[in-house]
Amino acid sequence: MVDAVFKHLPIVERAIAHGNRIAVRSATGISTYCDLVTASGNIAAALLDGTGDLNEARIAYLIPPGEGYNAAQWGIWRAGGIAVPLSLSAAEKELEYTLTDSQATAVIVSSELAERVTSLCQQHSIRLLVTDTLPSSPGPALPKIATDRRAMILYTSGTTSKPKGVVTTHACIQAQIESLIEAWRWEQDDRIPLFLPLHHIHGIINIMSCALWAGAEIEAFPRFDLDLILRRIDGHAYSVFMAVPTIYVKLIEALEALPTSEREQVVRGFAGLRLMISGSAALPASVHETWTRLTGQKLLERYGMTEIGMALSNPYDGERRPGAVGRPLPGVEIRLQSESGESVTEEGVSGEIQVRGPNVFQEYWNRPEATVESFVDGWFRTGDMAVIEDGYYRIMGRSSVDIIKSGGYKLSALEIEASLLDHPAIAQCAVVGLPDDTWGEMVAAAVVLRGKESLDADSLRCWCRDRVSPYKIPRRLLIIDELPRNAMGKVTKPAVTLLFAETIQE
Repeated sequence: MVDAVFKHLPIVERAIAHGNRIAVRSATGISTYCDLVTASGNIAAALLDGTGDLNEARIAYLIPPGEGYNAAQWGIWRAGGIAVPLSLSAAEKELEYTLTDSQATAVIVSSELAERVTSLCQQHSIRLLVTDTLPSSPGPALPKIATDRRAMILYTSGTTSKPKGVVTTHACIQAQIESLIEAWRWEQDDRIPLFLPLHHIHGIINIMSCALWAGAEIEAFPRFDLDLILRRIDGHAYSVFMAVPTIYVKLIEALEALPTSEREQVVRGFAGLRLMISGSAALPASVHETWTRLTGQKLLERYGMTEIGMALSNPYDGERRPGAVGRPLPGVEIRLQSESGESVTEEGVSGEIQVRGPNVFQEYWNRPEATVESFVDGWFRTGDMAVIEDGYYRIMGRSSVDIIKSGGYKLSALEIEASLLDHPAIAQCAVVGLPDDTWGEMVAAAVVLRGKESLDADSLRCWCRDRVSPYKIPRRLLIIDELPRNAMGKVTKPAVTLLFAETIQE
């Protein structure tokens, strides 16, 4: 029940039951489920510091994948707080925005990353807790937590210039996990690598939370290391593998470059996996088919977003159709709506994907108007267009041109534009996504310069490094005299994209 109250949250109760099974392997060592329960209890006690309940105070954390990450997340929850994970690759301004927008009262950080947030915490009077210096003994009894309480805020880019905080409850997170446990048949004996960012739902829910709910084993890496992953696959270390399309492209390139004997050996490792999943961006049909040809594995593609978790998935058993994202997951309701608000039931006719179910988020943090606008009759409006073909959903594209999907990230063009306009040489700019075989889309910027200023792509990238995350830095730059605009003065993004296409043809 949504309003159930637990002495321990369900994921912690399950961890207690999993006992001394290995939960997480990382560069820092091996942790059992008992270790995670103990460590998270210590974090919770440190956060409470003698008080009875954090009462949904926002607690941010900047910690690499491994036991420390899980201890921080669970510790925040067990103390009654709302967890706000920070991006390891975020620039200082991005970290500051997340901390101030969420109104974080504390930041938990590992010692090696403390320098990145110390000055921000001092500037905004935010309590700083360094994991290595916290006491190792638990404090008084922890509060009982109702599952309808708010649990987490993940920041996601939208069509506005600033990211919005997506608020999910404990019940919502549990619904997302249980749906995937059933659909993808998670088992206690599963083993999975985790190298995706842990401020996104793909890494947090689909991999980490599902694995720990099931009692499975995670091997956590600070980042994707192609050679290391190939060695681990060759050693039959895993049973499940999840990645973004960009990673599958890199794996294909690596396999094709190997001598025949070595390639066949690694392929046997991939063939031994029970499940391989691609998500966070559209998987090109050519990549899907090449992967099957090389490894014999049929990738399972799915569809979801921060606000809803996963909503659609190709079947575990049955046809995994290239270019399609399958059917609704257990417990998830899906409908397609036309622009006029009518239900789309005819196959091959596009409509906006709308979602309803216990998996759907509660609200946008401190943005009541945006929350109201995102729902119609209790259905969440995703902004993504799709068609149904023989019972399978196929994504047609984003209804907004201001969302760029690159390497598994969903980026706001308006947010990147706002950063670029701080450059002293740039008077105006428009950011678009251009097709890219490896990344799905690449970030490209068309700019109008100030007066007699000059600018090249290399110097712009260098300037950006301290201001935006690496995956938001424009890979192509086009300098023009004026931006194309409509009669209302709004920049016409399709015309900007066409300018880049014409430049390539020249």
